[in-house]
Amino acid sequence: MLYRIIDADDLPSLIRAFMDSYELVAPVKHGPGYIFDVIDDPSDVVLDYPTTIASPKKYFLPSEETLFKFDVASNDVVDFEIDIKPRVLFGVHPCDLNAIERLDAVFLDSRYGDPYYRARREATLIVGVGCMPTQNCFCHRVDADEAPRGYDLFLQDLGDRYWVSISSVAAAEILEESTHLREATDEDRALFAAATHRRTAAFDGSIPNVQDIAMLMDTYHSDPFWAEFGSRCLNCTACAAVCPTCMCFDIKDILSPDAKTGERVRVWDSCNSPHFARVAGGHNFRADERGRVRHRMYHKLNGFKVKHGSMLCVGCGRCVNACKVNINPIEVFKFFDEKTRSSAVLSKEANDAE
Repeated sequence: MLYRIIDADDLPSLIRAFMDSYELVAPVKHGPGYIFDVIDDPSDVVLDYPTTIASPKKYFLPSEETLFKFDVASNDVVDFEIDIKPRVLFGVHPCDLNAIERLDAVFLDSRYGDPYYRARREATLIVGVGCMPTQNCFCHRVDADEAPRGYDLFLQDLGDRYWVSISSVAAAEILEESTHLREATDEDRALFAAATHRRTAAFDGSIPNVQDIAMLMDTYHSDPFWAEFGSRCLNCTACAAVCPTCMCFDIKDILSPDAKTGERVRVWDSCNSPHFARVAGGHNFRADERGRVRHRMYHKLNGFKVKHGSMLCVGCGRCVNACKVNINPIEVFKFFDEKTRSSAVLSKEANDAE
């Protein structure tokens, strides 16, 4: 890993240099919030943004995409050629960088890699940016507040300059050609440490720091808490729509009006949807909200970690903002915190009694 310093005034030049060869996607103001969108003017880019409404996941895994087309009469299948543009995702927060790595583990590194995802992923450079947590951010509680990898460049704002972490040759060449790079000084390192400290101190301290979350998901799997928690669910699936790591999808065959041709389409789905676990014959393995909400939390906080070594939740807080009935991992952490505290008190009382 290389570390360099650029002046803040060089940032527009860097953005323009990327735009010369790539489609550039970056955070922009959109109504009351921020979204990732294609950029035509470098001045539209906002790097000191709070969490965007939705993640950049859609640039690797679109909400709807054609997989192939078919002819019913001839029984022919034609692969659908997607138009892949070389792209730069610019200004990605650490939580979203971690989320992309989680998606990579499923769509790239699994036994059966996904060619559609791979084509977009390999055509994309990622430029990360340091951030300040909002009230609902809890990435520090799920080990996703830092991104040691998963980017080509990473920018940390130091005021009138940026600390730049460089991890790819392609991005380094553009950086060198478009900015005035210099070595980091002791002053720069001090500013970087101070920025890191400010960010750490800005997290909401009331969000419990719960240890062994995966184990607790097993321990309290049958607790009455899940019945009450799940009963709030409106089945709107807003949580999955904004989540940077939700990857469930449905496959649909769509016929033309004359039923002679058609196309197979992949669309986002959600395990919180009432129909998600319904199988042939009509049986639904998770027919009630309790089972669906618990399953979703279990996969985020336990199941994925067992297989891939990290939680699927990256603590971005988008589900906290999106859910109108307060169903989110923070509430699960509070439940676990209360349970473990109660257990500690009972254990102490038992020991005292002896």
